[in-house]
Amino acid sequence: MVIKTTEEYVDFFINLNMGKEVTLLSFVNNERMVLKQKLQNKINEKEPIKKGIIILEGLIKEIGENSQMAILDKYRKKE
Repeated sequence: MVIKTTEEYVDFFINLNMGKEVTLLSFVNNERMVLKQKLQNKINEKEPIKKGIIILEGLIKEIGENSQMAILDKYRKKE
């Protein structure tokens, strides 16, 4: 599964419904670590992984500058 936007990462996090035990920041940090490990794998296509890391790092910065709830509200898909 390739996630291409910040909105998709936030939506993915919300749909996992992990409760209050897992914060958006810890989820994003974990995802970034996984992608960096995948980047070392010679089989994987590198560009989508690099783009995912860039998106996650931007999201980490936003969370640091704002509250988790503000970020969730900002990127939550409108239904």
